[in-house]
Amino acid sequence: MVSDPPYGIAYAKGSGGKGKHTVRNTETIAGDAEPFDPAPWIDFADVILWGANHFAARLPHGRWIAWDKLAGMEAFDSFSDVEFAWHKGRGKDRIFSHLWKGICKASEKGIGKERYHPTQKPIALMEFCIRQCSDAGTIIDPYMGSGTTGVACANLGRAFIGCEIEPRYFDIACRRIEDAQRQGRLIA
Repeated sequence: MVSDPPYGIAYAKGSGGKGKHTVRNTETIAGDAEPFDPAPWIDFADVILWGANHFAARLPHGRWIAWDKLAGMEAFDSFSDVEFAWHKGRGKDRIFSHLWKGICKASEKGIGKERYHPTQKPIALMEFCIRQCSDAGTIIDPYMGSGTTGVACANLGRAFIGCEIEPRYFDIACRRIEDAQRQGRLIA
């Protein structure tokens, strides 16, 4: 399982431990107003969950993937320069450096390469994650958003199952994955 779940960043503890909604400068994501519970997913054989630093206390010991979104550039805004994913099991922590910050992007630039989802990850990052997983079995993404994990699977020749609660993102995901499957990988 490789996924970027809605991990509750639109939710914050208020005084007295009661929840309150915070203001984000992105659109609302379904399920993001509640703290994320990773319990249903941690029994899968191989799991990578993005945003896991936001729910690390609810995870068993594992390894970490750090995505350096600046890829060596100097910080230039108030947003996070790194994102973290939890990878089930023992092993080495990993760093993936790939520029993807605002309009600065190392990949997926140009016509027809727009950003479809407010928390969309680069295809190159999801390909990296899939390569960290066992070669056996189907990759599952129960929060597929605009389908980047599915596109990465198509590029790598891996079977994929994805779910998305928002119909507009589901439609975008289906289109992107079908396009990637039709095109195939031009460069290995």
